[in-house]
Amino acid sequence: MQKLLLPILIILLAPVIYQSTPTEILKLKVFDAFVKTPEPSGNFVILNITEDDVEREGGWPIPRQRLAEIQVDLINNGAIGIGWVISFPQADRMGGDEIFAESLKFAPSVLAMFEDGKGNYPKTPGTVVLGEDNGGIMSTGVKENLLLLSNHTLQGLAIAPTDIDQLVRRIPLLVKTPNNDWIPSFGTQIYKSLLNVETYIIKTNDNGIEEISIRGIPPVKTDSLGRKWISWVDTKQTTLQEMHVADKFVFVGVTANGVMPQIATPVGLLEPHKIQTALSESILIQDSPYIPDYALAVEMLSLVIFVSLVWFALHLLGITWGISIATVLMIITATAGYFLIQKGLLIDVSWTLISEFITGSIAFYLRFRQQYKLRQQIKKQFEHYLDPRQVKKLQDNPESLVLGGERRYCTFLFTDVRGFTALSEKLEPEEVTNIMNKVLTIQADTVKFYDGMVDKYIGDAMMAIFNAPVDVPDHETAAVLCAKDIQDKVKMANLGVEIGVGINTGYAVVGNMGSDTRFDYSAIGDAVNLAARLESSTKEVGEDIVIGYDTISSSNFSDQIILKELESIFVKGKEKPIKIYTLQND
Repeated sequence: MQKLLLPILIILLAPVIYQSTPTEILKLKVFDAFVKTPEPSGNFVILNITEDDVEREGGWPIPRQRLAEIQVDLINNGAIGIGWVISFPQADRMGGDEIFAESLKFAPSVLAMFEDGKGNYPKTPGTVVLGEDNGGIMSTGVKENLLLLSNHTLQGLAIAPTDIDQLVRRIPLLVKTPNNDWIPSFGTQIYKSLLNVETYIIKTNDNGIEEISIRGIPPVKTDSLGRKWISWVDTKQTTLQEMHVADKFVFVGVTANGVMPQIATPVGLLEPHKIQTALSESILIQDSPYIPDYALAVEMLSLVIFVSLVWFALHLLGITWGISIATVLMIITATAGYFLIQKGLLIDVSWTLISEFITGSIAFYLRFRQQYKLRQQIKKQFEHYLDPRQVKKLQDNPESLVLGGERRYCTFLFTDVRGFTALSEKLEPEEVTNIMNKVLTIQADTVKFYDGMVDKYIGDAMMAIFNAPVDVPDHETAAVLCAKDIQDKVKMANLGVEIGVGINTGYAVVGNMGSDTRFDYSAIGDAVNLAARLESSTKEVGEDIVIGYDTISSSNFSDQIILKELESIFVKGKEKPIKIYTLQND
């Protein structure tokens, strides 16, 4: 159950984390980075009133009579409509309002309005809501244009609400009033003026607004608040001197310093008229990006699935396979996210990727720590009883040491020090200990040399295993050669003791006989017991080495091993006599 705690915790916390400010900002930045920039529609052009223009006209505001002249010049140069992203709430000090109002009649025109937070709302166009009247952004109040001007043209709200990181990315096509009326945005009114339509159709669902239709163009998909994600296309720009406006709808705005505030967007600081142009362009782009209603569900589902897969891959398959699979899953996630965004579906996988990485890192650390502790445990358990090469094999393959062990065919070697009691009576305890340490060291080093494992010491006796925990080819021969070598080395050491050795081969259960946290690697079985009894029989038969028949029968001994058969003996636990052998003296 503990193995599942991390993915379960991430899954439970994901909705909270995913809706937090940092992750929301991350999501928006991902969209900024990967949303493709389409080509402009070719229907619009931006006319900038520059700093030089304002100075040439004697400062801002430019007299309305001069604006009327600009309106007429634009029409004469082929403009099919003009949108003034400039507010005219007060009368012109030069008295040019009537002239400007008359000029607005000559072509489809739209004037901008801006919010002022005072709770005043203009007359709204007709809207038809298909479904429940829910969703939408509530307006705080609008500063209307001079009535003389607004009676001759359309008005649109040049609103540019910011996201959580204070950047403008999505603009509502319409905003709602407390009276459940709707005020169209400036970029939306452009189409009403060009297409001469009277009504907007707002389609809703249980989540809010789904799409907004303007007769003459395809329905525009929005989020639940009626917002359209902006495609920051590179619309062509012109000046009062150039007037490259033929067959274009012209967005007129001011770029002179201090006149219109610049607004932060993912592509930099832009004046309001450029943002409204981008909105109008985005309405025409069929694959313009939008956030579908099911986006959050897909994001959460992908998070749960992929995080769980990464966790289990690393936890169950090991580090190498786990990392490989986790990497593939992350690549799949990133590729799918990129593909969806390129198709205009703003479904974010950034948090899924981050969660995959975090989960993978934690799982990798836990698995690495587990394996490291296991390797250290193996080293601690076996470094004194196995050759270092054998220890490394065990570290690389710890599965061979699973709790409960396995049934394995091995050769078992038991030794016993003869003359130990007499030695203890003659010498001081320190001297006895020193001799015993030397004897046991000789035995242990010899066992390890022949790739055996010293299983345990029992007083002055020793038990060794060949072919466990690591494979030993021809372990029978290795055990017999080891016994012979032990005898020779102890005699050469002239320590005043002799060694009795019993060897037997057979199946036994070998493995960890302890717990998960403490290894006690050993072997149990009848073959083990018989090896011990053969060692005990060495005194009875008068030989230093006694070898069981199963050891002889299962191996082809080399020429360096010459055997002599002894008289069969009875041992405890066996009804029939046991054939035994020893080494032929040179």
